[in-house]
Amino acid sequence: MRGKRHFATLIAAGLAGFWGASLAFSHWRGGISFLDRIEGTLTDLRFLIQGERPAPDTVTIVAIDDETVQEAGSYPLPRITVAKLLDGIGRHNPKVVAIDILFVDAGPQDGDEALARSLEKTPSVLAAAGTFERAVQTLSFSDGNDLASVPVAKDLLVPVSSLGMRAALGVVNVTTDPSGTPRHIPLLLRSDGQLVPSFPLRAASVAIAQDPVLDRGLIMLGPVRIGTDLGYALPLRFYGPRGAIRTISAIEVLRNRPNAEDIRDRIVVVGGIVTGGGDVFPTPFDPVLPGVEVMATAIAHLTTGDGLIRDRRVRMADAAVAVLLPILLVLLLAWHRSSLGFALIGTVALLWIGATAIAFSHGIWLSATLPLAAAAPPATLFGAARLWLDRRRAEKFAAESSTLRQFQPPRLAARLAQDPGFLTQPVRQKAALVFIDLSGFTGLSEDLSPDETREIVKGFHALVDDEAVLHHDPVVSFMGDGAMLIFGLPEPGPEDACHAVEACVGLCSRMQAWLASLPEHLSSRIGFKIGAHYGVIVASRLGGGSHQHITAIGDTVNVASRLMEVAAAHHAHVALTDELYEAAGAACSVFDSGVLDGTIQTSIRGRVGALPVWLWQARCNGKH
Repeated sequence: MRGKRHFATLIAAGLAGFWGASLAFSHWRGGISFLDRIEGTLTDLRFLIQGERPAPDTVTIVAIDDETVQEAGSYPLPRITVAKLLDGIGRHNPKVVAIDILFVDAGPQDGDEALARSLEKTPSVLAAAGTFERAVQTLSFSDGNDLASVPVAKDLLVPVSSLGMRAALGVVNVTTDPSGTPRHIPLLLRSDGQLVPSFPLRAASVAIAQDPVLDRGLIMLGPVRIGTDLGYALPLRFYGPRGAIRTISAIEVLRNRPNAEDIRDRIVVVGGIVTGGGDVFPTPFDPVLPGVEVMATAIAHLTTGDGLIRDRRVRMADAAVAVLLPILLVLLLAWHRSSLGFALIGTVALLWIGATAIAFSHGIWLSATLPLAAAAPPATLFGAARLWLDRRRAEKFAAESSTLRQFQPPRLAARLAQDPGFLTQPVRQKAALVFIDLSGFTGLSEDLSPDETREIVKGFHALVDDEAVLHHDPVVSFMGDGAMLIFGLPEPGPEDACHAVEACVGLCSRMQAWLASLPEHLSSRIGFKIGAHYGVIVASRLGGGSHQHITAIGDTVNVASRLMEVAAAHHAHVALTDELYEAAGAACSVFDSGVLDGTIQTSIRGRVGALPVWLWQARCNGKH
């Protein structure tokens, strides 16, 4: 049975590992959609636990806010106004100006010409945008080739040629989760077979005047190595709510009143934060973070390397835990097949979530959801199955125990349950023994059918058992039409002799009533006799390896048994030794309900010498 249980556990562990491996494989290929929402919620929770972080001092946002729009008179801003804004920024020598505004349609000629001249004077990046079949973009992974898994745009919206040819271009697309929270910036986009860099990547590369270098799973910008997720996607690590990145109003620049230190040698990102502008995203810190700040956040990651790390190594760690954790929990449940096993599941789950939170605070984005999704179903199913099997097994054992207890007195059964080795070694002790036997039953049974014989024996045994329970539950052994009661097991006590004497009188009273209830042709042919003695016995287990019973042997047992012959020979109901009478003391007052003769000296069959014996006859009517 143990071997079968171990084999079943190994099978369950293997299936759990296979389930985890299947989820890990899907995760490795780009995520599992039904887990994304949960992972997003847990990621937001980790952001809140981590708290706000200071943004690097390399990026400044020039915000087109409500005041700017009010003064300009319209939104989007007239291009001639954008040209003035760009000239105002350029006067303070920024590294690059990244304009998060789409100029896909031609504007007034004077405005386009003015903006084109301004773009020629200052290193600039203009925004482009890709359109996709699906509104919400998600990561995907095809065949292990990062370039092959770069998102493919259906169309690419680029600035009009008069502007686009005078500035670098970068796409402003973001990858959002099902709740709309931006999680990644695709650093590369594929359109018409060409790779197009993202807006943040183009701004960062123009700022250092170096093209990015692609390697497997990372992008190098000068000395900064940026680990990327699938398809060269950059995980976003938000700094805080809107305004966490240094922000100045565009109106200050148009009025020629900016703080020059906010612009000099910095990457300046121009974009709208106007109320109702529409370009906002929900984040853990702000339900309406402007899109320009999302772009600025990505640019800061690329220039300082302070973003989240979720690269191949991190996904490999997720996959390894997703395979190993279900196996571990199944083995733990097999070790502790109880509610403790489910407590262990909860503990392990909390430990993993805690580990992901600690790793997140150090910039490592481990999946909190994948290992739990891999571990919970097999562990729950296995635990439920084991609990069900254990309950079935417990019910079976309880039924077996209940059945077996019927073959032992309750006190003795309780002792054996507490001490299975009870009486494996013989014990010498004092005890009181009472023997009772039906007189004339052997001859009567010759004239009865087996069923009638059984009914008489059954009634006799039930009577003895009921009376034994009333007198402190001695050990009772039934022997056909007789029984032996041992007072002193499982533990001897000072009242054993008293209980034996009381049992003798009780048995007599019950036997008279029972015999009187039998038909005349039965009751007239049978009677009963009782012998009782007190002395030293040897209590032990007797039997073989397959079956044992607890009993007593010794001279005391033999004498008590032979005393039934003495009672029958003197037409008494009970014959008890002087040792039992003296040991019972005041308890012998129960004999007042009958006739108690003084001691007589009588010989015992098989024993040398005479023995003082008391004879007692109950007051009764009828012939027994």
